[in-house]
Amino acid sequence: MSLPARARRSLLVSLAGTGLLLNACGFQPGADDSDDGPLRLGFVNGGSTQFHTCLQRSVEITTRNNFARIVTANSEQDAEKELANVEDMIARDVDAIILQTVSTASLQRAIAKAHSAGIPVFLTSISTDPDDILGAVVVDLRTVGKLDADWITDDAAGRDVEVGIIAGAPGAASDLLVSGFKQALAENARVVANQPGMFDPGKARGVARNMIETHPGLDYAFVANEEMAFAARESFDEAGATGVKIVTINGTDEALAALKDGRFSATVSNSPADTGELAVTNTIALLRDWRAEKIAKTPIRLLTEGNADTAPLYCPDEL
Repeated sequence: MSLPARARRSLLVSLAGTGLLLNACGFQPGADDSDDGPLRLGFVNGGSTQFHTCLQRSVEITTRNNFARIVTANSEQDAEKELANVEDMIARDVDAIILQTVSTASLQRAIAKAHSAGIPVFLTSISTDPDDILGAVVVDLRTVGKLDADWITDDAAGRDVEVGIIAGAPGAASDLLVSGFKQALAENARVVANQPGMFDPGKARGVARNMIETHPGLDYAFVANEEMAFAARESFDEAGATGVKIVTINGTDEALAALKDGRFSATVSNSPADTGELAVTNTIALLRDWRAEKIAKTPIRLLTEGNADTAPLYCPDEL
C-alpha cells in the first residue's frame, strides 16, 4: 500500500528517533480497543477559521499515519465550551489531550481538570509552565506580530504614518500577536485604532469600514488573520482607500496570490500543517518515552511578493 507524500513524511518524522519499522498496510485503526491497542488522542480545537480547519486536518492525518486514533471537538471560541470539551475527553479516557486553547484563563482550568484525571495535555500555538503539560508546539506569536511591524517600519522609512489594528478575539493568540506588533512599531508609526474583528470576516469588514471613515489618512492595517484581511481589503477599496497597505498572518495559497497582485503587502507564514504534524508526532513520542522536544517551535517567516513562492505548505491534502 502506498502512502501520499505528506503521509510518508509524517510517518518518517514519527519513526526517525525510534528505530522502529512498521508496516502501514497491516494497521486497521480502531480494530483493537484493549489497553495494548493503539493510542487514543483527543483534539480540542479552538474555532472554525481556515487555520483551525487546516490544523485539525493535519492532526487527523498525522494521527492516522502514526497508527493512533483520534477524537475531536471544537470549542468555537467559547472558554466554557472548551472546559466542557476537556471534560468530555476525560470521560472518553483518551491517552492525551491536544489542545488549541481559546483563552489563557480557561487554559489553566482545563489543564487542572485533565491533570486531576491523570490525562496529560499537549498544547498547540502557545505554551505554559512546562511542568504542567506533556509538551507544546509553540508559534512565537509575539515575533509574528513583530515581523509585520518591522516591515511597516522599513516601508515607512521614517515618515510619520497612521496604523490601524484589526485584532482577533480577545485572549490567548490575538493578545500575543497584537502586543508583539505594537511593541515593535517605530515611534513614527502611530496606532490610531485597535478593534477586535473576532476572527470573523463579516465583523472585520465592518471594523475596517468604520476605521477608514474615522481615520481617512490611514496608511497601514495590521490584521490578525488573512480571512479578515481579505474582508478589510474589500472595505478599504470600496471606500476608495486603495493605498492602505495590509500586513497579516498565516500564509495561505489565497494570501500568496494577494501578495503577488498587491492586495496584501506582507504576511507571516504560520503553517497549521506543520503545527498539527509536530503536535501529534511529539505527543506520541513523549507518551512512549521516545526522544522528542518538550517545547517545539513552528517555523515562521515574513512573506512578501518577492519570496511568496518559497512559503511552506499551509493546509495538508484531504484525508
